[in-house]
Amino acid sequence: MNRAPRLNIAVTALILLPTLSACVTVRPPDKPIEINLNVKIEQEVLVRLQRDVDQLIRSNPDTFPTKPQGSQ
Repeated sequence: MNRAPRLNIAVTALILLPTLSACVTVRPPDKPIEINLNVKIEQEVLVRLQRDVDQLIRSNPDTFPTKPQGSQ
């Protein structure tokens, strides 16, 4: 049997294997990761505003009547 083709393939694989394994590198990012939470802040402001308006209406019942005037 002729072993030359198998030997050539084995030698070629041994030569290429180290060059292929060095292609993958992992590096951390240069800048820190930034997470934007604007949605949460907007919701918090709306809830606070709603509570303030509710307190204002309760403290001024004559200015903000709950029943239409003239009805009993």
